[in-house]
Amino acid sequence: MATANNDKKPHAAILTSPGMGHLIPEVELGKSLLTQHAFDVTIFLITTDLATARSQIHQQTSHLKTAPNVVELPQPDVSSKLGPDPSLLDRIVVTMTESLPSLRSFILSMKHPPSLLVVDLFGTEAIPMARDLGMQPFVFLTTSAWFSALTIHLSAMDPNQVENTHIKNREPLPIPGCEPIQFEDTLEALLDPLGPIYEGYSKVSKVINGSDGILINTWQDLEPSATKALGDSGILRRFTNGPVYPVGPLVRTLADRDTGSVHVDNKVMRWLDRQPTESVIYVSFGSGGTMSEAQIRELAWGLELSMQRFVWVVRPPIEGDASGSYFDVGIGGHGSPEYLPKGFVERTKELGLVIPMWAPQVEILGHAATGGFVTHCGWNSVLEAIFGGVAMVAWPLYSEQKMNAAMLSKELGVAVRARGEAEGGGVVGRDEIARVVRRVMVEEEGGAMRAKVKELKASAEKAVCEFGSSESLRQFRTYSRAASEAKARGA
Repeated sequence: MATANNDKKPHAAILTSPGMGHLIPEVELGKSLLTQHAFDVTIFLITTDLATARSQIHQQTSHLKTAPNVVELPQPDVSSKLGPDPSLLDRIVVTMTESLPSLRSFILSMKHPPSLLVVDLFGTEAIPMARDLGMQPFVFLTTSAWFSALTIHLSAMDPNQVENTHIKNREPLPIPGCEPIQFEDTLEALLDPLGPIYEGYSKVSKVINGSDGILINTWQDLEPSATKALGDSGILRRFTNGPVYPVGPLVRTLADRDTGSVHVDNKVMRWLDRQPTESVIYVSFGSGGTMSEAQIRELAWGLELSMQRFVWVVRPPIEGDASGSYFDVGIGGHGSPEYLPKGFVERTKELGLVIPMWAPQVEILGHAATGGFVTHCGWNSVLEAIFGGVAMVAWPLYSEQKMNAAMLSKELGVAVRARGEAEGGGVVGRDEIARVVRRVMVEEEGGAMRAKVKELKASAEKAVCEFGSSESLRQFRTYSRAASEAKARGA
C-alpha cells in the first residue's frame, strides 16, 4: 500500500486515456507540476496509437532538463468485450477498465509509489483503486468550466425532468450559476435521459464529485460565471467533496517548443512566410475529427469560392462517424488526396496548401500570416487559437464541441458559427462555407473578433504567471500535501 513520505517531494501519478485531446493537457499538467511546483511526476500512458503518443510526448517534453517519467501500460485486448460496431465512448471506457490491473500491478512494484492519482473524465474507475492503495484521487477535466459545471451538476438532475423539458420541449437546460445549454448545443449523452449512456454519465458525475478535488483546464477571466459557480463559495461547490481548481490554460505554446528537437513541416512554414499578415485561414478538425466524402468536397469548393489563402489539413473521409480518427491519429501523409474535387489542388496551388493527415498546429496558429481558424472546437484547439490570437469559424463535430462553439460565438465573440444542414446531420454547403470564411478573413466583423481574441490571449498569458492559474496549482499542492500528511498521522 502506498503511504505518505514526508521527507520526499509529493509524487503525482497521472493516468491518461486514449485521444490527443486528453493526452496533450495531461502532459502539460505533468510538466507544470514537475517544473514549477516541485512534484515528482509519473504519467501512465494508455493509448491505442502508441507511436503517435510517443511522438507527441517527445514534442512536449524534449526541451525540459528533467521530464516526467512515462510508463506505457500494455494495450489490452478489448475485442471480446465489445460488440460488432462499438461507439467511441464504449471503446474508451472498456480500454480504460481493462488497463486497471496493469496499473495496479505497476504501482505496487514502485519503490516510491505515488501519493496521489490524477485521472480524467474516462479514468474515474481507477478512483476506488487509488483509495485502496492509499493515494488521494483527483480528477482533471480537460475542458471548459461550463462543461465541467454540467458534469458536476448532472448527478443532481432529474432525468425525467430533463426528458420532458429539455429533450421533448427543447427548453434550455439550466445549470446553477452558469449559462443554460440551448437544445441545439446539447450533448449527445443528454438526448436520451432515460437511457444507459445518460445513466453512465450520471454515475461518473457522482464519482467525480466524490474525489478529493477537481482540476479544470480554464481560467477565471475566460469563464468568470462558471468558475465562480464552482469556487469555494459558489453555488455548485456543495456537490463536490473537495475543492475545484481552475489550473489553465495548460496548452502547448511556441515558447515551450525546442524546434530543433521536434518535427516542424518546413514546407508549411516557408509557405506561410511568403503570405501577408493575417491573410491565411487554417482548416483542421483535430486529431480525431472526420467527415464524409460529400462534406470534404463541399469544403473544398467553399474554400475555393471564398478566394482566401488557406492551409487545410485533410484526413480521408469516413461515412457516418465524425470521430472516426480518434483511435488512429497518424502524423504523416503525402500526395494529393484523390477524394478532393478534380483539379482542386492544381487550381488553388497559388492560393492554398493541402496537407494530408497532420500539420504543426501550434506553429501555424502562432504564425503572423494566420488570421483565421476553421475548427471543430475541441478545447485544446480553442486554447491554442487563443494563444495564437486567431479568430475562428466554429464547426463542432461531437462531444461537448457544440457547447464550446456556443461559448466562442455567443459569449466571447471570437468565432462565427458554420450553420446549415449539418445541424440535422447533413452537409454544410459550399456557399455557407465561403460566407463564414469571408466573414472571418475580410469583413469588419473578423477584425473585431481578432481584436477580442488578442485580449483573451493577454488574459491567458497573465493567467499562467505568478498570480494567475499557477497560484491554483500551488494551492492544489498545499492542499494535497496537507491531506496526505493528515492521512499518514491517522487524522
